[in-house]
Amino acid sequence: MRFARCLTPLLCLALAAIAQQGTPVGEITIVPESEPRVRPLETLVLQVRAYAQLPQTGGTGTQRVRLQRGGAKMQVVQAGGGWLSKPFKFQGNDTEAFYREGAGTFASIFGSLTKDYVLQDSFLYTAPEQTGRFEVEATLEGKSARFSIEVTPDAPSRKPAEQHNWGAEPPSGDPYRKIVEHWAPMLAQETWFQPKSDVPTRFDFDGDWHGDNNWDNLELGTSQAYVYYAVVETASHWFLIYNAFHPRDYSDKCVVGTCHENDNEGLILTVRKDGSEFGKLEVMETLAHNNVYSFVNDRRIRAGIHNVDGDIEFYHDSHPVVFIESGGHGIYGSRSSHAKYLAAADKFTNGTGITFVYKGVAERPKHANDRLVGYELLPIQHHWWSRASDDSGWKERTFDEYFVYQPFGNRPAGTGKRIAGTFLGRKQSSNKAKPFWGWHDTASRKKNVLNTGQWALDPAYSVSKNLTFPAGEAPDTTYTFNPYLGVE
Repeated sequence: MRFARCLTPLLCLALAAIAQQGTPVGEITIVPESEPRVRPLETLVLQVRAYAQLPQTGGTGTQRVRLQRGGAKMQVVQAGGGWLSKPFKFQGNDTEAFYREGAGTFASIFGSLTKDYVLQDSFLYTAPEQTGRFEVEATLEGKSARFSIEVTPDAPSRKPAEQHNWGAEPPSGDPYRKIVEHWAPMLAQETWFQPKSDVPTRFDFDGDWHGDNNWDNLELGTSQAYVYYAVVETASHWFLIYNAFHPRDYSDKCVVGTCHENDNEGLILTVRKDGSEFGKLEVMETLAHNNVYSFVNDRRIRAGIHNVDGDIEFYHDSHPVVFIESGGHGIYGSRSSHAKYLAAADKFTNGTGITFVYKGVAERPKHANDRLVGYELLPIQHHWWSRASDDSGWKERTFDEYFVYQPFGNRPAGTGKRIAGTFLGRKQSSNKAKPFWGWHDTASRKKNVLNTGQWALDPAYSVSKNLTFPAGEAPDTTYTFNPYLGVE
């Protein structure tokens, strides 16, 4: 049977997977990408290769052939012997030929497809601080293999030296700073095969304001942790907007639009003024890939345009816990079905991750599975907004795709100035990352309820549309402070 082409990419993947299941695995081996000696807290890529013994073609005896087979599991044998990421497609130079199961055109086309898009056969090992020899064990289809790694300070370093370091931020005069600190979220950030790409940091992490060199400058720039924030206010509520910026959105199989230079996802907290100093957190909305997810701290709040996706979980009473995906960095509440972090057990269920908490200090993670790393807060109004309009006089290569904000629902349109819709980025895909005033929610924009930018620029209105509050308790939608709409 010949296949000229697949009807859909998913059908291609399904057929490719079927094509590779015929020959049973006879043996697996663990292959390091480089010498199996690693410094404490540094990393090593480990690939699991599968083999079978098959009859010699046109002769007697058997031959050892390599199979295109993913799905291996891997664990560190010794307690405290290091950590392993979730699996990924091998990113190095793999020249060993695969056996093409099947025959003819079908096997050739779909065998290549499996290697390029399905085969996740590698893990990133992070060494512990303790020195010594440690073993990892892989299992696949009933076969197992072990591999020994030496952790020693004498190993060559694989970690490039950072060339930038940021000192303490000047004292803040922001009157909203205390409430932003009080509710500052705990970030459960999953890590993958580029752990530094998963650290939330500052846009100028590499010492400049050029957005189109951030991908290339990843290793040279700082890994200090930062979160950006903004606040707007009505008579009834404060709305706290947190942004997590990453220099890369990456994947093990980048296709058009899935990987890009710069990444900026975030969340909005709706805090009711109840007479106390910091109010009561009622709603947390998170953004993941142009989709908003809603979490509540009051179960009387029901679905509107959006369903309620879960309750809010807290760290130390006032810090909502969110899960951030590795690679693409979509953000979800920790009790979302998308979350891969168990707060009660402090465990990332798929592999490695780092937890970040607000400390007022921009700390560096020590390794890919670190805990309670401190982040610093940076005000968006000063760092980004003051530079974002086309008449600001800002000349650096920071922003692109300027637009005029045009809200739905006869809502305030602000100053009418042209403002930057994206951060400037060119690697992999152009201009995919957006500051919060360029965000959109796919569901509400399709229904002509919230236009581009409106979810975060007009959060009092957007949350009252996305969810249904008890009678008489919906947020007041007239701003007493919203500099992004010209109310100061």
